[in-house]
Amino acid sequence: MLFGKLFHTAIKTADLDATVRFYTEVLGMVVADRPPIGFPGAWLKPAQAGADAIFHLYAGDAAKEPDGSVLTGTAAIDHVSVVCQGYSSFKAQFEKYGLPYRENIVPATPLWQLFVFDPNGIQLELTFHAAAEREPSPVIAAQRRYSARERWFQPEPYRQFCAS
Repeated sequence: MLFGKLFHTAIKTADLDATVRFYTEVLGMVVADRPPIGFPGAWLKPAQAGADAIFHLYAGDAAKEPDGSVLTGTAAIDHVSVVCQGYSSFKAQFEKYGLPYRENIVPATPLWQLFVFDPNGIQLELTFHAAAEREPSPVIAAQRRYSARERWFQPEPYRQFCAS
């Protein structure tokens, strides 16, 4: 028996367009080919050649609960972590769009982290290896330090991705 790498994460959304805009404009992902599954949605992948779709978006009825609502947030799953490169560039994107974010350096490792939410309240952890960054270790301001217990999602800054 073999347990392999994570294949993808499926995200339910009430606003497919806003979610696609966030992942493509802020995180630099691209829309991938998606089979005709029978409900609205999108597959998103890193922009690198040969990359697989790692976020599958569910919209329409497939995203709805029995009462017609669409849940938000990560609930029992605290966050989704993705290996990235370009720490300062991602920070600049978050600041350009006015998105709240948090930073962390994992003690006794070469790992740096940025935390940000998507428009659905899904917390994302972008993980960077210090050797690949070719820049000094980040100096993290107190108000930007990540704390696993802090609840800091603010929906207002994400409304800029909505069509209306």
